[in-house]
Amino acid sequence: MAIKKYTATKDNTITNAFKQNLITRGTGSNMGASDVTEIFSIYGQALVQGTTTDAGKQTQELSRVLYQFPVSGTTAGEIKNDRTNGDIPISGNVNFYLKLYNARHGQTLPLDAQYTIQAVSQSWNEGTGLDMEEYTNQGTSNWLSRSSGDGWGEAGGSYWSGSYNPGVTFPTYNVTQQNGTEEFEVDITSMVEEWIAGTKPNYGLGLRLASSFEAYFSASKGVDNAATGELHNIAGAQRSYYTKKLFGRGTQYFFKKPSIEARWDSSTKDNRGNFFYSSSLADTNDNLNTLYLYNYIDGQLKNIPNLTNNLVYLQVFSGSAINDAPFGTNLNIDTGSMHKTEKFYVTGGLHEAGIYTASFCLTASVSNKLAKLYDVWSGGASSNIQYFTGSFEPKTRNSSETNPTPEFVSKIVNLKDAYKDNENPKLRLFVRDKNWSPNLYTKASTAIQTKIIEDAYYKVFKVSDNTEVVQYGTGSSNLDFTRLSYDVSGNYFNLDMSLLKSDAMYGVKFSYYINGKYVEQPEMFKFRIEK
Repeated sequence: MAIKKYTATKDNTITNAFKQNLITRGTGSNMGASDVTEIFSIYGQALVQGTTTDAGKQTQELSRVLYQFPVSGTTAGEIKNDRTNGDIPISGNVNFYLKLYNARHGQTLPLDAQYTIQAVSQSWNEGTGLDMEEYTNQGTSNWLSRSSGDGWGEAGGSYWSGSYNPGVTFPTYNVTQQNGTEEFEVDITSMVEEWIAGTKPNYGLGLRLASSFEAYFSASKGVDNAATGELHNIAGAQRSYYTKKLFGRGTQYFFKKPSIEARWDSSTKDNRGNFFYSSSLADTNDNLNTLYLYNYIDGQLKNIPNLTNNLVYLQVFSGSAINDAPFGTNLNIDTGSMHKTEKFYVTGGLHEAGIYTASFCLTASVSNKLAKLYDVWSGGASSNIQYFTGSFEPKTRNSSETNPTPEFVSKIVNLKDAYKDNENPKLRLFVRDKNWSPNLYTKASTAIQTKIIEDAYYKVFKVSDNTEVVQYGTGSSNLDFTRLSYDVSGNYFNLDMSLLKSDAMYGVKFSYYINGKYVEQPEMFKFRIEK
């Protein structure tokens, strides 16, 4: 499973909007316990203080939302600690996405609006206020104060702005929404990595309309900016954008809580069951095959001790005519840097804890393509310590005048009817050609081999309302975070059941990348989550 979710630990809407009398502002109000948050900008609803005509209707009313997420700490479920424990990858191998969910309502929507996401630069209290209509719940944080007795550096919250300087400042993200009902899915990897590195404290982030979309206001009107909370913004909009509502962390909807998702490609691509001899029909990258060494100790993957730079070495041998074992001098293989058969050892690297890989090409003449080969892993070029001996059966690529579109039948062979919400099972697929038609002899004498789909993906959804819980994580922008792994036994994936709400039925579907496009498979597999 290559996705972990971190739910917000604090959120709050802060505002300088007028109360119903259009005289008193709600700058001291707190909405930290509300199950929704909201963003709006209202221009010219009331008269500027000291004016009596419509020409004075240049007032500014704004709301912004604050969020904080569990980044730093020592307990499970905190991003930095999960990285330390190896539960999420190192920087550069994982993306972090801000996920905020639209809350439908019957009020006016902000069309064609741009939003800004910035890191908050001061600490703040969430508060316990609920009233988002009359602004009767006073407390901190609010528009003017971040905590009891402590004001913001500027009304409306203090944020990191300016150009992003890694290790010094935070990035700013801008998002445009056309309809006002869209959800937010924003790659904030750089911001989260700054929090993890500890270059600046994690005070969360703020979401607001961009400056040019927040309402116009000129401090030259002579209004006491500190008291009213109006912000000098002469480049602002002289129209209103309201109201964008989002579910808060207190919502009853399990899958709608504001969160950060860590996504990465954790798939293993072991070609032991799908190994090809090099062919002039393919380029060097396509001719590369990868073999894996899994070092299980008492059922757990652990690194091999006393390795130099975590390197193991691989040799490939032909088989003995007498017994099923490596024989003779190791074969010539290469790593793909140049298409020559000149390297006797391929250096294997550490993929993750206890898993080692080696990628290489294997060239042979038509008359010398052996049906079975043996891979021998050792501790170094001169080491006599052998860690593992395996075998594989290389295939030959053939050209074709046609480009068939295969169809498959898929099944999760070890899926249970129900799981606990703390399980993380490894689910195995069996895949065969849809049009496979064995005869009686084949049925009686041949074990059916599973097809290996090298680019396969899964999604998870709630059956009752088709809510997509885990989407197909395809494409480079998502780092293929739901790509299935494969080995000699076929495709598989791990599913972290803690992502799912208990007492509900879920479905799993698959999409295979075939002939340059994603093809969703017809089968659906169902299971329940129990506490």
